[in-house]
Amino acid sequence: MRRHRFGRLAAGFAALYLAAVIVLAVVGLVTGDLVPLWRVVADPDGYTADEIGAWPWLPALLVPIAAVQAWAYREVLRGRLRGEPARHGREARLLRVALYAMVVYVLTWQLPIPYLWWTSLVADVIELAVIWLFFRVLRETSRRWTRVLILVTGTLSVVHNVVTTIAYQTGNFRFAGQNWTWALDALWSVWLVSLLVAQTRDPRWSGATVRAGVIAVLFSFLSSGSVSIVTFGSADAVSWKLLMPSLLGAVSVFSLVWWARSAHDLGTLQPPAPVWARARGWPLPAAVAIVLPLLPAAVNLAQGVPFWLGPKNVLGDVVREYTGSEATAYWFALDLLVGVGAPAVLILLAVRRRTRTLLRATTLSLFLLGGAGAVSAFTSEHSTFFGELWLYPESLYVERGATVPYEGAQLLSPGISPLWYALALTASGLVLLLLYAAPPAHRVRHHVFLAALASAVALCLLPAADMARGPVTDCDMPEPWQIDTGEAEPRALTAAQKFVCSLRSEYGAQGLHVFPGTTPDQVVLAYGRRLCGVHTRNDPRELARLEIERASLTYPLAEICPSATTIVQAAKAKQDQEIAAMQAGSQALCDATPRHRPRIKPVRAIRMKEPQWTDYGVLQTYEGEGAEETEPDRDPGNGLVSSARGILAVMTHPDFDLCVTLETYTRRPPVETKGWDKVVEVGYDSPGGEIVLYDSLSGTELPNLALNGRKGHYRIRVHYAWFPWKGEAQSGQRLLIMAYPSKGDKEIVHRNRR
Repeated sequence: MRRHRFGRLAAGFAALYLAAVIVLAVVGLVTGDLVPLWRVVADPDGYTADEIGAWPWLPALLVPIAAVQAWAYREVLRGRLRGEPARHGREARLLRVALYAMVVYVLTWQLPIPYLWWTSLVADVIELAVIWLFFRVLRETSRRWTRVLILVTGTLSVVHNVVTTIAYQTGNFRFAGQNWTWALDALWSVWLVSLLVAQTRDPRWSGATVRAGVIAVLFSFLSSGSVSIVTFGSADAVSWKLLMPSLLGAVSVFSLVWWARSAHDLGTLQPPAPVWARARGWPLPAAVAIVLPLLPAAVNLAQGVPFWLGPKNVLGDVVREYTGSEATAYWFALDLLVGVGAPAVLILLAVRRRTRTLLRATTLSLFLLGGAGAVSAFTSEHSTFFGELWLYPESLYVERGATVPYEGAQLLSPGISPLWYALALTASGLVLLLLYAAPPAHRVRHHVFLAALASAVALCLLPAADMARGPVTDCDMPEPWQIDTGEAEPRALTAAQKFVCSLRSEYGAQGLHVFPGTTPDQVVLAYGRRLCGVHTRNDPRELARLEIERASLTYPLAEICPSATTIVQAAKAKQDQEIAAMQAGSQALCDATPRHRPRIKPVRAIRMKEPQWTDYGVLQTYEGEGAEETEPDRDPGNGLVSSARGILAVMTHPDFDLCVTLETYTRRPPVETKGWDKVVEVGYDSPGGEIVLYDSLSGTELPNLALNGRKGHYRIRVHYAWFPWKGEAQSGQRLLIMAYPSKGDKEIVHRNRR
């Protein structure tokens, strides 16, 4: 094992730090106070300490982050390798000093000391020295244009930082919020990437140092520039938008490790690089690896879609939510490049150059892109996009008639499934891995593990990627009023389409899987037919294994499954029989009620043939302007009827049928109380001559009581009685309503037997 000058001290400090964090985690779980743990690991200044709750999952998140931090502290503190130091000249020694100075500055961020804005200017001066010294030290191993790129981008990045610091300190925000400022923020990433390329070709730096720099570049994209500090919800809710910048900052220790390792390596004699066998040429399998990423791209381009994932995917949500405009622009560029088949160019370059570094980087990139495509495909329904499209063409992805800002449901997902890209990219990576593998003498265990993992991922994607795009039924049915007004044409859905539409909403699915609106009909139907087989077989062991009940499948599958259809039809027939028997009983009850024999001849007498019913026990009229704004008195003192101008309300029991008789007279009829429980007479002013009692909820509507459409004042006499039937005293209700023209608003209760 290679030993470092301060290896034991560094390992002891890292172990002590991790042990202290574990103790704080245990104490926090016991006491319910996790703020000390949060401040030590993620927020030394305590800006977000007030947002921390007693969440039991927080220690499980912070302890692994602390382990990464402990590893970083060990990498920083252990120094160079023991033995004779490397002699690379005076400029290399100065570069080591400047690098260590940057390490000290970065470590001060972890100390709970007040922020002093001028310290960032000191760091900018040190970084300028580092940039110039790198330019000088790399002159023997790197090309001039690479060194010039490092010098220019690094200097511009530092100047941008200086200007920004001074501008904010003096209150000048002229350049804040501009769309082009993300390009200036990208200068640091361009500088570090070009420097890492130079370090790769320089034997003075190890591959581990370069890898730490690559990870630092990736974490630089996860800036907090677009994370809102405004949170909504209850006090118990997790304010992820507020906590995420601190968590990302806590785990972003790789730039610190790169600074430190770059300094360590300059003082260490690096071992000679292993001798690799010469890579073979590019035979037919290499050509296949180049062509594979072009196939899904060609299909998408034929449909006019030049993008790989588009804006509606969970990965794009994360980039937009937790990074700045710089990373969002990079993500858009990656989406476009993969969508048009740019990975094929990368594979062609790797096969032509056949350098181990380029082949490794290409293979890893293909596997990462394949994994990203799989994640996006399997989580597309969880997209939480909310805002406006930036860079993407709206004509491709925005639903017609959508309003700004767009919601996730208003974004379309055109093109083929990203799983096809994932399959093609993973297969190309496997071809490169097998065709240009390292010689047996230099293969290590993780190569075998990666090869096995990539093969397993490819096999998992093979069946899942076979999701050919098919027709998608439009489940937005026109409203009846739209059809009546001619704004929409009537549409009829088939049984299969009704089933598909039912599984696109929580209410219609009734406990089954809910599919997004863009899922092809054939996928939904395949799911339904599989469950139909389960319902038809009715195997208790199969139902127990799937943890479902057969009864819960019956009604959701009734449209497409014969066994479920039979059960539903039988239940409906039984219900129809019960309803018919109940209606026949109600009709027999009304037929048995005694007919009213008027004392004088009415102008019109109507005995309703069928029983009537109400939803809330109220029959009422609405006549004239403003009548609907005045509610009737539903609790009159007489318990039966109330009236106002244009409004007449008759109260009955809502749970029993009504047997109704209506009579209209030209003069006052004699009062009849025999056989009735209540007889009440009130005055009513009819402004329209339409005395029509109805219940809009139940659909009950009685004939017009007015005398030949006459407007004016009437007297309304309402008779009410319970009717015994089959031994029950309260089985049905009798209602006799008389109307005749007459003046007077006085309420007269002729009988009120309770």
